Amino acid sequence: MQFIVKSGAVEKQKTACLVLGVQKKELTAAATAVNEASKGAINSILKRGDLKYKAGQTLLLQHVPELPSERILLCATGEGKAALKESEFIKLARAVAGELKATSVKDALVSLEDINVHGKDHSWKVRQLVEAIVYAFYQFDEFKSKSADALVLKKVTFLADRKQAKSLNQAIAESQAIGEGRNLARTLGNLPGNICHPTYLADQAKALAKSHARMTAKILGEKQMSDLGMNSLLSVGQGSDQESKLILMDYKGGKRGEKPVVLLGKGITFDTGGISLKPGAAMDEMKFDMCGAASIFGAMQTILALNLPINVVGMVAAAENMPSGNATRPGDIVTSMSGQTIEILNTDAEGRLVLCDALTYAERYKPKAVIDVATLTGACVIALGHHTTGLLSNNDELTEALLKASKDASDLAWQLPMGEEYQAQLDSNFADMANIGGRAAGTITAACFLARFTESYPWAHLDIAGTGWNSGKAKGATGRPVPMLIQYLLNQL
Repeated sequence: MQFIVKSGAVEKQKTACLVLGVQKKELTAAATAVNEASKGAINSILKRGDLKYKAGQTLLLQHVPELPSERILLCATGEGKAALKESEFIKLARAVAGELKATSVKDALVSLEDINVHGKDHSWKVRQLVEAIVYAFYQFDEFKSKSADALVLKKVTFLADRKQAKSLNQAIAESQAIGEGRNLARTLGNLPGNICHPTYLADQAKALAKSHARMTAKILGEKQMSDLGMNSLLSVGQGSDQESKLILMDYKGGKRGEKPVVLLGKGITFDTGGISLKPGAAMDEMKFDMCGAASIFGAMQTILALNLPINVVGMVAAAENMPSGNATRPGDIVTSMSGQTIEILNTDAEGRLVLCDALTYAERYKPKAVIDVATLTGACVIALGHHTTGLLSNNDELTEALLKASKDASDLAWQLPMGEEYQAQLDSNFADMANIGGRAAGTITAACFLARFTESYPWAHLDIAGTGWNSGKAKGATGRPVPMLIQYLLNQL
């Protein structure tokens, strides 16, 4: 899909669909121009009361006399001139994307430059619209015998002053790359476990590296990980016929010798719970337990598309958690790569077991920061629901940078505490630590476990158990937190 910027009189633009903002008390300048060109047709239609003036409400007009536009999509922007909230404009952007998809137009022209959003400029508005359109037009029909109808929208034009062209084109480039990276993460998350296993993910990393001269891929198999003493990670895949992998994608876009940011994803390609077997209901959704890994692939693709001038290492700790005669048992004790011993009280608390060895391995990069992303705890869903990602960290500066990025990208996160008092819940009578800390503060104690392997660098943990995928009618991976991760990197430049 092509996104472009142009200038000109809105009422003279020829397009299959003109997207126009309107408010109740007084028409915007663009809406006034269109109304006058149509000899008052817009006002006449609005006076009928068919459009409710609540942000996100739309009204599609199939034909308006005296205008070159084939259709006009009126978007409500509120009762008066008061600036919209960020959430209101995002709702509007998603509504526009949905209508453009439903109407099957080949091109659209968007004129929302005179719609005010509190604290945000036109570039931000364009970014939200591009991301919403790229997200809405995603289709996953790879395994259906009949493919979905091809989407016909090919071009979206944003009307703006010539002086804004440079900043808007940059916003388009960034948001389109983020949207497409997010969609890659969605595709990987949506793939079934019999297709998307650790070796499949390793092959995706190799293919991604081949597409760009600045990236190299390295895959550690079970023999190499065993030689390194990564017994915690290896314990998770013992019951599976699929070989566990540690996937390393090294992007050198920054200065030689500059410390990299390490992005690490939990890649449990299917999670039965192992011997601590999950209930059968909704177990199919455990193919989404690698959404953290999927977001790393999405972020790396975006980094390549934008040629970001920064060094980044994308890591994926990939395994399949299955029950068998070889599977790890509750009560087993393993020695991690760090030398710390772990009593595995619950084999369904496996994400932290693969991540801890990967976090130890990350030390060899002498990282500027390490950010891990994982569908780690059901407790995070209870705490924050499906709207906000949990954030825990050992570094205040990194925490603030990620919270800012989450707000800038409208990909929200919330910091949870991680005090020493929670560490006692991980005490074990037989090893240095247990892999679970009881029901209380489950998200926090999981992060406390990981923190024991991150003492040599700034580290943050993003728990996306509630935000990595949707259930029900809208079932599917969301691609979060790709926008937050990329915005964090952009803010470092």
